[in-house]
Amino acid sequence: MPSPVIDVHTHCLTEAWFDLLQRHGGPRYTVAEVAGGLRAIHLDGAPFMTPVPAMFDYDLRLKTMDACGVDVCVVSLTCPNCYWGTPAVSLEAARIMNDDMAAARTAHPDRLRWFASLPWQHADLALAELDRAVAAGASGVMVLANIGGMPLTDPAFAPVWDAIDAKALPVLVHPTAPPGVADMDMARFQLTASIGFTFDTSLATARMIYDGFFERYRRVRIIAAHGGGALPYLVSRMDQCFANIPACREKIARRPSEYLPQIHADAVVFAPEVLDLCLKVFGADNVMYGSDYPHTIGDMPGCLARVDALPDLARDKVRGRNAQRVFGF
Repeated sequence: MPSPVIDVHTHCLTEAWFDLLQRHGGPRYTVAEVAGGLRAIHLDGAPFMTPVPAMFDYDLRLKTMDACGVDVCVVSLTCPNCYWGTPAVSLEAARIMNDDMAAARTAHPDRLRWFASLPWQHADLALAELDRAVAAGASGVMVLANIGGMPLTDPAFAPVWDAIDAKALPVLVHPTAPPGVADMDMARFQLTASIGFTFDTSLATARMIYDGFFERYRRVRIIAAHGGGALPYLVSRMDQCFANIPACREKIARRPSEYLPQIHADAVVFAPEVLDLCLKVFGADNVMYGSDYPHTIGDMPGCLARVDALPDLARDKVRGRNAQRVFGF
């Protein structure tokens, strides 16, 4: 039987969430028009996320899935998620999206799954929302690669990681605008999309490795977005630094590359040779098809075509077999 096609990296929004952001996201998060006529969410004046109509339209999503041959999509709130506003506002933003995704899953149980969003910066609220979301059918959690500029390894987030690890949930580590976008002049050329996002994921994942995250959390299943950022290209450099810089050995006793079996990546890359490198570094058992649908640079048919061009065994694993195992579908 051919492998099902499971897209583990897609996004959705609601008007209620978008309205809440515009009312409570300032002064750092603002919405303004960018080149091309679309309105984008900005952080400190740098555009980094462009809402598009398909994010708000599940019927269109299902039609696109049918046209592309995708059996199941795992949906998640995109950046800036719910890490803004007061504790009450942040929780409201998470609940709005979790309730919407749960309803979509109920309406289309064979086609849709979802990652919960949590108000990570408020641990007590995040823990309660995690329990509520899992009870409502969440298949995992989506977390941004930095939470209001704080690294995912900050001790403040340990209670949330403890709870996620206890539940053995998949976690999509998805980038957002990295800290310092204004200082790095990322507004020009909208560099956050092309470079900033992959930098954010790479930095987050490298920190997790060096900080001993994968020693502390053996059950959580991390999915590093966009092919693991630059990790496939840089992990050998991380090993070299581990061997020659004592600070890199402060919390771990193994080379960074030895932790890669505990990390998954999606196939949201845009050239066959990049996908080949991703599989070579992470292993064919640890890469899953994703598309970043419906972002402006998302590519559901293109990402799937690159996966379908893989050798047979790797193709079936990446198309859906790995996701079935990781998510328990």
